[in-house]
Amino acid sequence: MKFQPEHSDAQSITGYGPGWISVGSEKISDSIILGARGLRMAWPCARFEDLAPAHFAQLAQLDAELILFGSGSQNRFAPPAWLQPLMARRIGVETMDTHAACRTYNILAGEGRNVIAALILEQPAF
Repeated sequence: MKFQPEHSDAQSITGYGPGWISVGSEKISDSIILGARGLRMAWPCARFEDLAPAHFAQLAQLDAELILFGSGSQNRFAPPAWLQPLMARRIGVETMDTHAACRTYNILAGEGRNVIAALILEQPAF
């Protein structure tokens, strides 16, 4: 029996490190929202502490079955009240550190899921 690797047309994250990710050959160092179906937009929050309810209301307006929230270098949770717009639209939310969110996003996107990653890319302190 010959096995063939599955091919996915989903947008994927090809690399990551402290304060950056790569999508294809493009290196991105600002917080971003990525979707498996090609969505790519800036997410104006440089640090977890910059987040506000409006950031999650923005995510609720997107067409997704699941949002992966990459909270930066540490796993930190947004206040539950901020997630209410997502819950009202029955959009799942999973919170993890940004690198874990990148890995999980690639797996789900490769499976054909309608997943969006909202990633905080904190710049390392020198």
